[in-house]
Amino acid sequence: MLGEIEEKVETSRQSEPMIDLEKERAEILAKYRRLLRAAKPTLKGDDAKQIKKAFTISMEAHKDMRRKSGEPYIYHPLEVAQICVEEIGLGATSIICALLHDVVEDTDMTLKQIEKEFGEKVARIIDGLTKISGNFEQGTSAQAENFRKMLITLSEDVRVILIKLADRLHNMRTLGSMARNSQLKIAHETIFIYAPLAHRLGLYKIKSELEDLYLKYTEPEVFKELAHKLKSTKATRDRFIDNFIKPLKKKLQDAGLEFIIKGRPKHIYSIWNKIKKQNTPFEEIFDLFAIRIILTNVTHEKEKSACWQVYSIVTDQYKPNPDRLKDWISIPKANGYESLHTTVMSQTGQWVEVQIRTERMDEISERGYAAHFKYKGNDTSMNAPLDRWINQVRETLQSGDKSAIEFLEDFRGNFYNEEVFVFTPKGDLKVLRKGATVLDFAFEIHTEIGKKCTAGKVNNQLVPISYTLQNGDQVEILTTKSQKPSEDWLRFVTTTKAKARIKDLLKEENKVYYSDGKEIITKRFKLLGLENNLETLNQLRAYFNKKDYNDLYYAFGKAYIQPDEIKKFKAERDARLNKQAKIEIDNKAYTDAKSFEKEIKKVKGDDTLFIGDDLQEIDFTLARCCNPIPGDDVFGFLTVNEGIKIHRNSCPNAQQLLSQYGNRVIKARWSSQVAKAFVATIHLDGIDRMGMIQDISKVISSELHINMRSLAVDTNDGIFTGDIKLYVQDTRHLETLMKQLGEIEGVHQVTRVDVES
Repeated sequence: MLGEIEEKVETSRQSEPMIDLEKERAEILAKYRRLLRAAKPTLKGDDAKQIKKAFTISMEAHKDMRRKSGEPYIYHPLEVAQICVEEIGLGATSIICALLHDVVEDTDMTLKQIEKEFGEKVARIIDGLTKISGNFEQGTSAQAENFRKMLITLSEDVRVILIKLADRLHNMRTLGSMARNSQLKIAHETIFIYAPLAHRLGLYKIKSELEDLYLKYTEPEVFKELAHKLKSTKATRDRFIDNFIKPLKKKLQDAGLEFIIKGRPKHIYSIWNKIKKQNTPFEEIFDLFAIRIILTNVTHEKEKSACWQVYSIVTDQYKPNPDRLKDWISIPKANGYESLHTTVMSQTGQWVEVQIRTERMDEISERGYAAHFKYKGNDTSMNAPLDRWINQVRETLQSGDKSAIEFLEDFRGNFYNEEVFVFTPKGDLKVLRKGATVLDFAFEIHTEIGKKCTAGKVNNQLVPISYTLQNGDQVEILTTKSQKPSEDWLRFVTTTKAKARIKDLLKEENKVYYSDGKEIITKRFKLLGLENNLETLNQLRAYFNKKDYNDLYYAFGKAYIQPDEIKKFKAERDARLNKQAKIEIDNKAYTDAKSFEKEIKKVKGDDTLFIGDDLQEIDFTLARCCNPIPGDDVFGFLTVNEGIKIHRNSCPNAQQLLSQYGNRVIKARWSSQVAKAFVATIHLDGIDRMGMIQDISKVISSELHINMRSLAVDTNDGIFTGDIKLYVQDTRHLETLMKQLGEIEGVHQVTRVDVES
């Protein structure tokens, strides 16, 4: 079999330069053999023959293609297939789909040909993995549309998403060869959609690696610094772990238990998140690791009692924090995660998290959804949390008239959230998103009950429909025939199901406002001489910051927006178009990044927007949401209505823009000719004392000669906080100032603030 493959490799590479031919041929064969070795334990019947056929077809289809790194394209499907086998635990069908996942999208091969060669199941999965082709209207999101398409197939076969996660992981591992704007787009899309999805499917290792790679490419200096600090403190941490687990090992052995015990360091992204959220330096974060005790050779019936026995041994040795006990064995997480967690005080006064689980639970926590099938057998309860989530996906997809952006936002709402466990009056358990209300519970029971819900009884006490449910609550829903859904309900419901049902009910009731609003806009367009086409309508939607056309029509139909406002929109649009007309760039180039970069290259010979050079006349502004200054890593964004906005890579809105509208992100860099001063805002806090403001002013004005725009300081019980707006030249200038302010006696922390008020 391998002899035939070698011949195919030789034939497919003949058109490539001789310089790399032998090396690439050997590498392709090595990767293919490695894949077969990894897959061998799971192969049955003619699986190997089908994998060979898929590999041969993929290699032939991609023979003239290379990745941005210069490597043969076939490396990518081979690596994706390897991840599917080794890191997710998938079988032959998934290997075949991974090898073929790009052939329909990137070559002349069709889904019909795939179906003829491999059957309907493989063709359906490949279809789910293939992006939608064609042009999208301005204001829509190609990324969101493609994600919805994937999920339609996911609701039938979860392998679509598992293979897509393997594809995304390999793309992130090889992101270094991509252009900077592509790195940002792919990295933000990953953290926005794919890392949460990996979490939801229980793929902890993949989720953690995707998050770390996101940080590596969006905040490279931060990533390097944290990686270095983790490496330099490893020896100290290892000694601490050894001392901590030594007495536990002896007690567990004395109890006759079979186990593996190890330390598990936190990944870099989670440490960075903790530093940001807690405003704590790396040196002051103590829980950089957890201890994991994995019980081996335990039957399914005895798992629960064995884990609680270990808990008893651990808490006999170390005092537990009573608020940090988490029992995910009795009721697993929605992604199937099962484990018993407690946080205990070590001999050195540090809190340590101890995770207790069996071998089966550990494999499921590491490999997620795919591992469930290995253990499930006839036990339908073992996969119930994930099956329940897949059912929620199906329900979300049933509301087909919402925009892809709205769909994605609703769907993401259920990725990371914890859960609340409540009971019906008859004692049936219902699992809802944490923060769910009585009204969420009503819609969980049935849409008809939800729309008539007027109040609830929680533990026999009357409560409003907005009441937030707590673990263990027993809930009874009260209804009246006259009750009708209200827009206000959307303010406090949290579950995707409730939101979708309420929106559907409101849309039905609001149809008259949509038609009235559409008629008002049509008449006013005619009166003002505006073309009534999708482009103008979309610009109007963006101008009034509405999510979709129905929202726009509704606002006019309900008279929330007056028809005269369209005149103001026309005036501002005409002014912007006149401004753009002064330079030699076609207005149509402002619709997507590829068109813009092509046009700007014609004018200047470079496809990057230089901020501050001779292209200043291009209609761009610095985004107020993040206040970029020279030295910041930035990107340009082609808005629908306001020209180009320059954002910092770390902007609070960057994730949404880059993950949903990547086709409108352009390359931007600061020019060496930027000479003006930029406004930056810094926040200080510390212990108040006499002369504090004088010392702060002295550093800013006298020593660094920086002009202040405003200074606001507040004190409370000896603690002061202050916000200072000032003019700086670049990030180096700002960092020097922040360093010197941090050295003032009593100042505890100095941070840069994004949003300008």
